[in-house]
Amino acid sequence: MRRYETIFILRPSLNEGEINTVIENSSTIITDTDGKVIELDRWGMRKLAYPINKELQGFYVSCDYSSTPEAVAEMERKFRIDDSVLRYMTIKTADSITEEEIAEITSNLAAQEAEANEEAGASDEVAPAKSVEVAAPETDEKSE
Repeated sequence: MRRYETIFILRPSLNEGEINTVIENSSTIITDTDGKVIELDRWGMRKLAYPINKELQGFYVSCDYSSTPEAVAEMERKFRIDDSVLRYMTIKTADSITEEEIAEITSNLAAQEAEANEEAGASDEVAPAKSVEVAAPETDEKSE
């Protein structure tokens, strides 16, 4: 297995169900070839750097996975056919990856996510108000 990262941009007019369908289809292609999705990150709606097919925004999705080159070719073939995909780019990040490395990476990502959620929960708590003294503005007594 090789490790890949694919980023694809979907049309902004798609609803949540259609976005989920595209993501599930690409994940299915990966898992059907005994690959594993390491991390799937929805970046959300972003402004495009330049118009693509007259669209100014797009829904970005990043997928980090291990799979075979054939699965990558099949996923990209489906992206080319699908009108809801504006752009995609796949890069190979490692020539080989083992099951142990995948397990280690996913556990590290889970720990980072738990830590981020913990910090977000702590920031939701109300912090004690700080007292700030404001200096009175100086007046000019000579202005008569």
